[in-house]
Amino acid sequence: MKINFANFSLPKNGALIVAVQKGKKLGKAAADLDKKHGGIIATAIKNNPSFEAKHGQTLLITNLEFGRLLLCGVDVDAKNPEKSLLSLGGKLYSLLNSHKIKTATFAPELSDADCAKIALGATLKSYYFGKYFTKKKADELPCVENITISVSSPAKAQGLFKAEQLIADAISFTKNLVTEPANVIYPESYAAEIKKLSKSGLKVEVLGEAAMKKLGMGSILSVGQGSARESQMVIMTYNGGKKGEKPLAFVGKGVTFDTGGISIKPASGMDEMKFDMAGSATVVGLMKLLAERKAKVNAVGVVGLVENMPSDRATRPGDVVKSMSGQTIEVLNTDAEGRLVLADCLWYTQSRFKPKFIVNLATLTGAIIVALGSSRAGMFSNDDELAKKLEKVAELTDENLWRLPLGEVYDKQINSQIADMQNIGTDREAGSIMGAVFLQRHVNGTPWAHLDIAGTAWCKKGSDIHPKGATAWGVRLLDKLVREYYE
Repeated sequence: MKINFANFSLPKNGALIVAVQKGKKLGKAAADLDKKHGGIIATAIKNNPSFEAKHGQTLLITNLEFGRLLLCGVDVDAKNPEKSLLSLGGKLYSLLNSHKIKTATFAPELSDADCAKIALGATLKSYYFGKYFTKKKADELPCVENITISVSSPAKAQGLFKAEQLIADAISFTKNLVTEPANVIYPESYAAEIKKLSKSGLKVEVLGEAAMKKLGMGSILSVGQGSARESQMVIMTYNGGKKGEKPLAFVGKGVTFDTGGISIKPASGMDEMKFDMAGSATVVGLMKLLAERKAKVNAVGVVGLVENMPSDRATRPGDVVKSMSGQTIEVLNTDAEGRLVLADCLWYTQSRFKPKFIVNLATLTGAIIVALGSSRAGMFSNDDELAKKLEKVAELTDENLWRLPLGEVYDKQINSQIADMQNIGTDREAGSIMGAVFLQRHVNGTPWAHLDIAGTAWCKKGSDIHPKGATAWGVRLLDKLVREYYE
């Protein structure tokens, strides 16, 4: 799909979508058309009382000489304009696709910057992963080919959208990684894909199992030892800030497929466990975006890539392993593997890079879905300032968070009888918090936030700006964090 920007003119074909503002007030384009065609728009609004001109609400009223004419409610939320504009773009794309409209002109009568955001929303909603289909009929495929958005300064709007397009590209890249099946994206192939990002301006290092063993990373290695695939840790560095300035650090869980190991999961729904690397994909997509938009910061991204499989070599419940931190871990449940991966990633990151902060992302616990559903990610943090910044940018991007507690009352529940800690709590209580306090023992006092995105990493029904499937949750959130507070 291609998006263009132009001064308003009646299209020669396709569809024209004109704005109807709050209170059913006609925008200029709608008013001119109404006058030209004998009050056709005002009559249509009067005869369709269900059309209230709510934001994104549409009404197909007629075919004119150029094609179909649609009305669209435009009422941007002043409290959260970005969410409102992206939603409008996504709804616009869905409308066109549902009506099998290939070409459309939209006259929202908003600023050039607002129109660039609308274009981003439409682009995000147009994401389609169709590479494995071989028998799809033409009418089953997305049909929208071209959207022209009317603006006052096309060149300015195009420049603004160019920056938004980098965000869209990073999100599509992230979604592709998450959506690929586990026989295509596994630790070695995933690392190879990340290495290609060196052309974007990232320095990429890959640690194999021998290097990780030498560093004492027994925690992450224990997760992948049952798989024929070799585990990997990938380190991405980007230096766009002042020389010697401490970097911002982002760490991601990359379990490319999670059977649960010896503590094997039920068969139903196990196919979805290819998504268990979504946290790492967000980190990779974010680092790509920071490099390509030439962000004025130093940043590091670290992802632990493993496949959790049962075999004669797999870690058994009750085994004790030693993490890079030197702490010992009794593995009571091999399906609580993400925290074992992140433990060594976090320790490596804080000890090597001494960052300003670490934010880690992981599809860590099913318990967070029970607690918060799919509309919010759980946030845990040892630093109030960092937590407040994340909460603020979450409001701006609508990638919502809810902070949950840490503390000694929870931390002591992961004390083991035979090792420094165990990887699950003593019972089923506070499952997400148990994962968080485990991770906290491996950040060594560095300002840190853990985002449990198990409920937000993919959507089963789709949303205004995302089709069903991977959401790339966190790319926009963390990019906004960097833009608002660290550039």
